[in-house]
Amino acid sequence: MSEPKKVSRRQFLNYTLTGLGGFMAAGMMAPMVRFAIDPVFKPAAAGDFHSVADVKEVTNEPQRFEWEVEQVDAWYESTIQKTAWVYRKEDDEIIALSPICTHLGCTVDWASNEEYPKQFFCPCHGGRYTKDGVNVPGTPPTAPLPVFETKVEEGMLYLGEEIAR
Repeated sequence: MSEPKKVSRRQFLNYTLTGLGGFMAAGMMAPMVRFAIDPVFKPAAAGDFHSVADVKEVTNEPQRFEWEVEQVDAWYESTIQKTAWVYRKEDDEIIALSPICTHLGCTVDWASNEEYPKQFFCPCHGGRYTKDGVNVPGTPPTAPLPVFETKVEEGMLYLGEEIAR
């Protein structure tokens, strides 16, 4: 039969201090790791709708409506201003378009250019969109304006996320 191996005093101290150091390092790293990955595991607020206007205010002519949204970037919470061009189509469908030009991100305005009275116009580079948000061929934008999800409940218009077309 073989004799059990004896652990020297030096080996015992080495194992003990290594284990204790590892335990302390793990204790210090756990909050940092949690801090770094916590935002990844927070549920997304997708599908949030915000009350924008009374449906009676929406006409056949695009109107600019503004509302505020609470935004959370990791641990920083802020309130941001959102804007949409909203109008009612002939079939009573409500359309809400983003005011951000798809060319370089400038803000478009409805009927702001005398040459194009029934179009959205981007003053930065002369970009134009038709009333339904489709980009006019031959102008700088290469994509239509994004639309917002819309929902009508109890006479109020609610807008959700932007959807690229």
